[in-house]
Amino acid sequence: MQNSEALALTAALLAAAGDLTRRIDEGVAARGFEARTSYGFAFTRLAPDGATVTDLAAHLGVTKQAASQLVDELVRKGYVERRPHPADARARLVVLTEHGWACTRAAEEAAAEVVAEWAASLGGEGEVRALRDRLARIAPYGPIRPAW
Repeated sequence: MQNSEALALTAALLAAAGDLTRRIDEGVAARGFEARTSYGFAFTRLAPDGATVTDLAAHLGVTKQAASQLVDELVRKGYVERRPHPADARARLVVLTEHGWACTRAAEEAAAEVVAEWAASLGGEGEVRALRDRLARIAPYGPIRPAW
């Protein structure tokens, strides 16, 4: 592959990811929730069973202080709550509230709308599945986090 082809592929992947993120945020906002990209990346770690602030910081690639500030904001907005950790009396578990779960469902709906458009553009759901399978072969395993 020549450099120009590699750069074109890089640009297309980054543009698709950026557009997908933006459109999910817009879809979440259209459904009545505050749309901040960092919320969605945090929610992916908090679902299904919650996480400590330390776990969330590692997932997002930020300091514990930054993760704690984000959690404080999410608590104020009613998306998460802190609970006693079932296995560590010194730690608190951050879990999604019903409002947080509803926001997560809104993001899933928005993502599904975008993927449906991709399917129409690519020639059907089979093409989207093939794209997903190919990307899964090269995508790194690990947390999905923003590029701060």
